[in-house]
Amino acid sequence: MPLSNEKPDPSSTVPDTSPWIAFRHTAFTVVWIATVVANVGTWMYNAASGWLMTSLDANPLTVSLVQVASSLPMFLFALPAGALADTVDKRRFLIGCEIVLTIIAAASAVLVGLNLVTPPILLLFTFLLGAGAAFTAPAWQSVVPQLVPRQDLAAAVAGNGVGVNISRAIGPALGGAVIGGFGIAAPFWINALSNFAVIGALLWWRPASSQGSALPPERLAGAMVIGFRHARFNPKLRATLVRAAAFFFFASAYWALLPLVARNQIAGGPALYGILLGAIGVGAVIGAFILPWMKTTFGPNGLVAAGTAGTALSLILLGIARHAEIGLAACLIAGISWIGVLATVNVSVQVSLPDWVRGRGLAIFVTVFFGAMTAGSALWGQIASGLGLPTAHFLAAAGAVAGIALTWRWKLQTGAGIDLAPSMHWPSPVLAIEADADRGPVLITVEYRISAERREAFLVSIRDLEQQRRRDGAYSWDVFEDAAESERFLETFMVASWLEHLRQHQRVTNTDRAVQDAIRKFGAAAEPKVTHLIAANFRQTGLGTPSKQSLL
Repeated sequence: MPLSNEKPDPSSTVPDTSPWIAFRHTAFTVVWIATVVANVGTWMYNAASGWLMTSLDANPLTVSLVQVASSLPMFLFALPAGALADTVDKRRFLIGCEIVLTIIAAASAVLVGLNLVTPPILLLFTFLLGAGAAFTAPAWQSVVPQLVPRQDLAAAVAGNGVGVNISRAIGPALGGAVIGGFGIAAPFWINALSNFAVIGALLWWRPASSQGSALPPERLAGAMVIGFRHARFNPKLRATLVRAAAFFFFASAYWALLPLVARNQIAGGPALYGILLGAIGVGAVIGAFILPWMKTTFGPNGLVAAGTAGTALSLILLGIARHAEIGLAACLIAGISWIGVLATVNVSVQVSLPDWVRGRGLAIFVTVFFGAMTAGSALWGQIASGLGLPTAHFLAAAGAVAGIALTWRWKLQTGAGIDLAPSMHWPSPVLAIEADADRGPVLITVEYRISAERREAFLVSIRDLEQQRRRDGAYSWDVFEDAAESERFLETFMVASWLEHLRQHQRVTNTDRAVQDAIRKFGAAAEPKVTHLIAANFRQTGLGTPSKQSLL
C-alpha cells in the first residue's frame, strides 16, 4: 500500500528508471563493466580490512573506525574534488587518480603480506584509499550525463546502482572465500589489480566534444565558494541533502557493526561476514529490478520513507540476530531499502543541478552522504561499546523512523518541469571602459517601472530572483524603491569580478528565464533597464586608494 498519494509526474524528464535502458549506449556499458570489476576488488578489500581489524583489535569502537576511516575522506575532500571536476578534464583527472589508487592499494597488499600491519597502519591505508575515492567520486558521478542522453539519466543512475550492488554481492563473499583459500593478503592484491579495468576503460572512452566556454576556467578556491553559495540558494538541492542526511546517519549503524554481529553475536567466521555483506548486495540488485515498480507505487518521497522503514526493520533484526538465517534476512531487507533510497536521492541531486556546477553539487551530496556515515559509524560504535550491540541497533532503528516524520516536508525532485539548459538570453554587456577579467566588484542594477496597483505582487514575485542571482554567483542582492519617483524600483546584485559576471551570463537556465520573463511582465509598459557598474581602479589614476573619510 502506498505511503502517500504522491504519484510520479508524467511530464517528468526522467520517466523510466529501468536500469537496462542505459545499456543501449556502448560507452555506458563499457565503463559500467569496468567499474563493476573494480568495485568487486574494493568490496573484497572492505571485507578483508574489516575482518583483519577484528583479529588485530576486537574492540567495537576500533572495528567501527574502519568504516570511519573509509567515510571520513569523503567528508573532508569531496568538495575540492567537485570543484576540480568542474574545472579540469574529467577523463584525464580520473585516469590520474586511478593510477595513484592502484599504487596505494598495492602498497597495502605488500604490508599485509609481510605481516607488518597494525591497527593504525590499516586505518591509515583505509583512509588513503578513501581519500582517492573521495577525489574521484564527484567526477565519476558528473560524467554519467556524458555517457547517456538526459532522458536515460535515471536509468543510468539505477544501472550504476545495480553495478555497485552486484559487486557488493560478489566481492565480500568472494573475499571471504579467498581469505580462507589464499590468506588475508590475497583480497588486498586483487583490489590493486582490479583498478586496471577502469584505467583501461577510461583510456578507451572518448567523450563527445562539446563547445566549451570561451571564458578561462574558475580558480579552485573561488569555485568552491561559488559551489557552496549555489547549494545554499538551490532549494531543490537542499531538500535532497536533508533527506539524505536523515537516512544515511542511521543506516550507517549496520555497515559499521556488521563485522561484530557476524563474529560475536552470531559466532561466525570470515565466510559468514562475506555472505552477510553479499546478502546486502543481492538485496540491492533485487531492489534495482523492482525499482520502477516501487517508484510508480510510492513516488520518490514515499519510496525514501519506505526504504527508511525497511532499514529500521533490518536494524531491529540485526539487533536480535543470534542465527545466520535472521542475519541474512536482515541484510536482504537492508539491501533492497538501500538501493531504493540511494537511487532516488541520487536522481534528485542530478536533476537539481545545471551542468556548470554539477561536480560541486554532487561533491556536496557526497560530503553530506559520507559525513553522515562517518558521524553515525563513530556514534554507533561508541554506543555498542558502552551499551552493547543490540541497543545500538535498536536506537538507530528508532532514530530512522523518527527521521521520516521530521524530514517529510523536504520534497525530492524528479526533473519534471525543470529545464537547466543554458538559456543564453542575456545580451553581452556594452563596454565604454577597460574591464579586466579580475576587476571588481561589479554592481549590476535592473530598473523596473511598476504601477502602484501591481507593487505588492511585484515585490512578492521578485524575491524568486534573489535565489537565482545568488545561486549563480552574486554575493549580495536587494530591491530599492525610489523615494523621489513613485513606481521606480531598482534591483541590485553584486559579484566579485567582471569575469564572474560574464560567467553568470552562461549560467542562466531556461527555467530561470521563465521566472525572469514573468517578473518583467509586471512592468510591461517599459523594458527593464540594466546597468553595469565596476569598482573604480584608483591606482590607475595615481591618486592611491581613497580613505574612508574621502568616501563619505
